[in-house]
Amino acid sequence: MPLKHNKHWSHTHSDYSYRPHNLPLTDNFGKRSVRTFVDFRHTNMPEGLDIKGFPLLCLINLTCVSKVKVVSFLVGLVLMFLIMASYLLMWDRKGLLLSAFPHPFRPVVIMTGATTAEDSLDRSFIDVKTLVKMINSNEKNTSRKVPDEKDVINTDPRFFSVIPRHFLPHVKSPCWYEELSGDLGTDPYKNNRFSLRSKSFKNVCDHMRARFHQNVCDIDGKRFRLRCLPYFYIIGQPKCGTTDLFHRLLMLPELKFNTIKEPHWWTRKRFGYIRFKKGFQERFPIEDYLDLFDLAAINIQVGISGNSSGEHCANEIITGEASASTMWDNQAWSYLRGNEEQTEPPFLAQDFIHAVQPGAKIIIMLRDPVERLYSDYLYFTLANKSAEDFHQKVVECVQLFQSCLSERSLRSCVYNTNLFNVMPVRLTLGMYFVFVLDWLTVFQREQILVLRLEDYAANLRKTLKTVLDFLGVGPLSEQVEASLTKRPMSNTRRAKDRILGPMLPATRILLSQFYQPFNSKLASILNKKAFLWSFS
Repeated sequence: MPLKHNKHWSHTHSDYSYRPHNLPLTDNFGKRSVRTFVDFRHTNMPEGLDIKGFPLLCLINLTCVSKVKVVSFLVGLVLMFLIMASYLLMWDRKGLLLSAFPHPFRPVVIMTGATTAEDSLDRSFIDVKTLVKMINSNEKNTSRKVPDEKDVINTDPRFFSVIPRHFLPHVKSPCWYEELSGDLGTDPYKNNRFSLRSKSFKNVCDHMRARFHQNVCDIDGKRFRLRCLPYFYIIGQPKCGTTDLFHRLLMLPELKFNTIKEPHWWTRKRFGYIRFKKGFQERFPIEDYLDLFDLAAINIQVGISGNSSGEHCANEIITGEASASTMWDNQAWSYLRGNEEQTEPPFLAQDFIHAVQPGAKIIIMLRDPVERLYSDYLYFTLANKSAEDFHQKVVECVQLFQSCLSERSLRSCVYNTNLFNVMPVRLTLGMYFVFVLDWLTVFQREQILVLRLEDYAANLRKTLKTVLDFLGVGPLSEQVEASLTKRPMSNTRRAKDRILGPMLPATRILLSQFYQPFNSKLASILNKKAFLWSFS
């Protein structure tokens, strides 16, 4: 699909302050004579100095100094011009130079109850009650029009030509045979873009290359290789425990053949990297994504061929991935030509997964959105982190979102790429019910398991049993079960971030009230009050 324009995915924010220091001010300033650079009436002038020649010497020095200053000034001016020109060109390519921002910046008022010391940090007020009413009134507009499957397929016919409509019936994972063409001696992983950017996967490719012949079988005189898609997807959200869950699942005998936790293929890599001048570049083809599951495919094929060692049943091997962007990130669509007039993504990642794999199992991990946002801020902010800075960024994001709601639907604001990119923290990722509702438009409720990080941390053994039952794995040996529960937590908060302490009470109150209508709707959809996280 042709490209519309370019986009830089990330942005940084810096705060600058200028203060005068040690300025020599006196009461009789202006009453004294002011000595300039060429004032030669200096009281300490050496005796015998040629007064007539001295001014000439000073003028020569003045000329030299002035030239240096002028040159420096001109160089600085040129650099400033080049920087401004580059930004203007970048905005022009993005289509932002002459286009109005969809939600103008307006002064908004924050009123969260009694005034506290922290409230003075933002110097503004937000009428939270009015904001909540806006959110509740917009909930009626959250239903999406599910695209026809033919329209989904037409967006990328080649992709859908690679994946068959049916999978092998006797294998638990979604696998099929792909016909091989060419010489078997050709390196099947030579151009895999994941291996070019991941040393660990490159090592896996080296291992698979040596065993590749084991994945080849003859059927009716033709050569085929076994291919597989993930059996399950852990789709989100970020900073909700997805990394820890996935690494524990990798300890299962049935799942130990996975290689990369977060390929981000469905939401990002299949579109490619963004280049300022050339748009999307280096798209990762579907073949590169399927290579990620070749280690499992090889072991499944060995079992099918009857050469398995008996360590595990080949047809019970399952594959999975845990890209935490899959649930929410659909920004790439806004940069594809033909979507200029769209206020919401015409297609979502789940439309494509469902089109090729309608029986997929989906796992979602959530946590209190207030705590998720603070954890997200601490993890992704590189410098100048503080509870006060977080508060200011939250206030700015709430203002931006309220301004968007005044002109657009709730779904449009949640999926708005421009709004997302100007927000200093990822406020919209905590609006869980919008995303969950959209996944439920294509997948059945029994195909989606929604977990809370709070339950996972409080009772790990019970939550893991829920996950394993959902995946149809088990029963586990005592040794495997013990290793699953005793493993240290992954991706916990860094020590330097723990020193910063919790968020400010005013921030917590503001965010709790802001997320309350979203949590209420989520609890209603899932029929579980625990997802209210009321003023945690």
